[in-house]
Amino acid sequence: MPEESAQNGLSEAAASGLAYLTFIPAIVFLVVAPYNQNSNIRFHAWQSIFFSIAWAAVWIVLMVIGVIPVLNFILIVLTPIVAIAFLILWVLVLVQAFQGRRFKIPVVGDFALKQASGAGF
Repeated sequence: MPEESAQNGLSEAAASGLAYLTFIPAIVFLVVAPYNQNSNIRFHAWQSIFFSIAWAAVWIVLMVIGVIPVLNFILIVLTPIVAIAFLILWVLVLVQAFQGRRFKIPVVGDFALKQASGAGF
């Protein structure tokens, strides 16, 4: 797959990878042409946004569990496991995107694929 030269902006792989740094570059890539016209970049941007939402939702659930007196000891074990799992998944999608490949996260990736195909935004 040919990549854009530096004079035309970021390459497809670079833009896809940068979308995972935070949700802010992902939103920028969804708004700014020519990046918003590339389905691969749109996929990675949407997956980054949905991954961020999923991460926040999981942490909210963990904090709610931590407030319950009987279950708060579970948080001591569960929090590091969840944090490491999210970190590994984030690094995996980041590396795959920078290599120009798509790695679809099971639930989040389906939503991203639907949005990237033109169903939204």
